[in-house]
Amino acid sequence: MQLDNLYQEVILDHYKNPQNKKLSANYDAQVHHVNPSCGDEIDLNITVKDGVVEAITWDGVGCSISQASVSILTDLLIGKTITDAYKIYDEFVALMQSKGTVEGNEDLLEDAVALAGVSKYPARIKCALLGWMAFKDASVQAQAK
Repeated sequence: MQLDNLYQEVILDHYKNPQNKKLSANYDAQVHHVNPSCGDEIDLNITVKDGVVEAITWDGVGCSISQASVSILTDLLIGKTITDAYKIYDEFVALMQSKGTVEGNEDLLEDAVALAGVSKYPARIKCALLGWMAFKDASVQAQAK
């Protein structure tokens, strides 16, 4: 039970002190994603240089899960190669699709494992994935340039 409390603290910390939450004026791609089931919204900008995620900035409104998740994402993926970022992305999506049967690879996902419990609640999975889907969309657009 103490681990659940720690995870709740990680989520609340990212919600109250979001990382990279200010849209940069310079970017390679910008996307806007909405979760129609709850109204959460994310605008996400990405800069990719020489196959490395150089910057991810964002702004959004929504529940603590969606906002904390995108904050965690930026912390995890900035500075990673696109290949490594996609490995982390795939691992997080698999965690969210696990229906609570997987704890997640903490070495790879770091703070994102705090969202593992969300996978037990189908209505909240889209909240946790909103920023991740925006990242995937933006990264594909950035690489196409």
